[in-house]
Amino acid sequence: MSNLEGFGFVLPHWLYWGWLAVMPLIMMAWDKWSSGHGGAESVPDKTPAEIQAEEEDPLLSLHFEGNWFTRAVDWICEKSGVFVSFWTINAVVFYFFEVVMRYLFNMPTIWVHEASFLLLGMQYLLAGGFALLHGAHVRVDVLYNLLPVRGRVGMDIFTSLFFFMFAMILLITSWTFFQNSYSMNETTVETWGIQYWPVKGMMVLGSLLLLLAGISKLIKDIVLFNRLGQERNA
Repeated sequence: MSNLEGFGFVLPHWLYWGWLAVMPLIMMAWDKWSSGHGGAESVPDKTPAEIQAEEEDPLLSLHFEGNWFTRAVDWICEKSGVFVSFWTINAVVFYFFEVVMRYLFNMPTIWVHEASFLLLGMQYLLAGGFALLHGAHVRVDVLYNLLPVRGRVGMDIFTSLFFFMFAMILLITSWTFFQNSYSMNETTVETWGIQYWPVKGMMVLGSLLLLLAGISKLIKDIVLFNRLGQERNA
């Protein structure tokens, strides 16, 4: 890093990637330990807002216990969302460090902004499966809310065709981006010059998680659709 002499403290590339990989695991382990030792109050399974939403929309209260595949995919999506959520702490710390260095010591950094937007970009990509699992993606509900419960499930099954088209294109395109970036050892154009191919790799992983979450949801929707039909005909 001799070409960065005179810039003050510059976060090494290996430390940045290593910390992003290890820090969430530490926080998750600490959270589990503190919860088991009375360090945190028990959190209810559902918040009042979630209970009210289920009362207004019966579809939200319907659940399929799932098979081994859906349970495994849902667990992975859930844990991946919790994992990347802890990265937000790093962004806060990074920018706090930048403010202190810039305005108190007149020594602005060359890496904080880049480190933060890469971090938040990867967080956005990897949280797609988690968001789909919890129904947090944006959806146009103009006609959807007018349908009966079974009709909504059927609409979800029908529109999943377009979802899978998008997810597959995103996965294939991301893989191409990653291959090209890795083959040329692509780095960012800023002075910090950190490796860019891991970010492209997170695009692939995020696309895969989103695709798996969509398959899991489709399986559960099909089961629910059949069960609702059987209940109606009973």
